[in-house]
Amino acid sequence: MSFKESFLSYLQYEKRYSAHTILSYDCDLTQFFEFYSSADDIQIEDITFKDVRRWIVFLMNEGKTSRTVNRKLSSLKSFFKYLLRESVLDSNPMDRVVGPKQGKKLPGFVAEHAMQVLREVDFGEGFEGVRDQLVIEMFYQTGMRLSELMNLKESDFDLSASLVKVLGKRNRERIIPVSESLIKLLDQYLDLRFKTFGNLDGFLFVTKKGVPVYEKLLYRVVTKHLSKITTMTKRSPHVLRHTFATHLLNNGAELNAVKELLGHSNLSATQIYTHTTFERLNNIYKQAHPRA
Repeated sequence: MSFKESFLSYLQYEKRYSAHTILSYDCDLTQFFEFYSSADDIQIEDITFKDVRRWIVFLMNEGKTSRTVNRKLSSLKSFFKYLLRESVLDSNPMDRVVGPKQGKKLPGFVAEHAMQVLREVDFGEGFEGVRDQLVIEMFYQTGMRLSELMNLKESDFDLSASLVKVLGKRNRERIIPVSESLIKLLDQYLDLRFKTFGNLDGFLFVTKKGVPVYEKLLYRVVTKHLSKITTMTKRSPHVLRHTFATHLLNNGAELNAVKELLGHSNLSATQIYTHTTFERLNNIYKQAHPRA
């Protein structure tokens, strides 16, 4: 087993990272080693911070954004930190590496009036139509991540208490309230799923063939229906998570409460959403103040 394969196994079985995240690490490391011809031709212990800097220059010349380069550097940092822990290396070549500066990218979100319009959109009365509507509402009303929604099971819901249990990053569990409208839609979906496939003991969301949904399908569902209400370039499940957080803050929710609902480990990750609150207040001021 190569060092890279050992590291990816560590991410999967000890860190419990998602398949999507592990694939990103795999791609980043492969690209790094391919820059020096192949992983077999390079000795791990010979890599220096100068080698990494040359890779940064190469990536920037290829037109990669600062955000992309820094994400790839993060993968390298984790990899070399793992090698240090395993006593493969005596020093970390990443210690003297500084990534390119990047502007703070504010999260995109769908306007509240557009989300209201979406409630009137005809998704269709068949199994797929009801499922798609539930997927959209589940993302928007709970702020779940894509992987969290994919892993949902019927048993995760306590409908009598109007709650759903979510297993998030690092296996951290959190509880999210669910509305009466979401429960009603969930009951409708489960009824159609039973009539179509009978009893299913696995994941909550399934395809028209009765197998668990997959990432590309959920992206298609979200993109298809958000296209009906917005001209945003990015129309992804994560946009609905951003929308969930933004709408809560714009309507007076406390930042700490939103942090807990999103499953963020620290408040700084949540604070990026406060820009929308300030933007909204600024618009109200300009519209309402006689001197504005």
